[in-house]
Amino acid sequence: MPTYTITELAREFDITPRAIRFYEDQGLLSPAREGAGGRTRVYSARERTRLKLTLRGKRLGLSLSEIKELVDMYESPKDTDAQLKRFLAVLAQHRETLERQREDLEVTLDEIAAHEEECLRLLAADKAQAATGKKTAAGKLEDAA
Repeated sequence: MPTYTITELAREFDITPRAIRFYEDQGLLSPAREGAGGRTRVYSARERTRLKLTLRGKRLGLSLSEIKELVDMYESPKDTDAQLKRFLAVLAQHRETLERQREDLEVTLDEIAAHEEECLRLLAADKAQAATGKKTAAGKLEDAA
């Protein structure tokens, strides 16, 4: 059975050893310990898979607790239907959150566009007034100061 060092996994998944140790602290990984005082971490194929699933969950935007629940669930071969239903529920909840965020972003982008249009309109009006010799909005502000 193949084993991996923390450096090998960090290089393979393009993350830092510190990130791997963090996932270990969160209970997502539990490598074997070898060497003097158990200072050397040795990751099995199972731990590599757990890390891969953890990173996939992070890319989906799941929380570490959701990832841990799902990864732990897949390790118990009791009831695949229950596992899949739970995963679907987590995904549905995450989709709902992302849809709300998208709606908020669209509203914000519409507001930005409206402000940009107003600024451009004011700049065009100032330019036209400057061409006719009238005071611009900027010039009126200077006079008021």
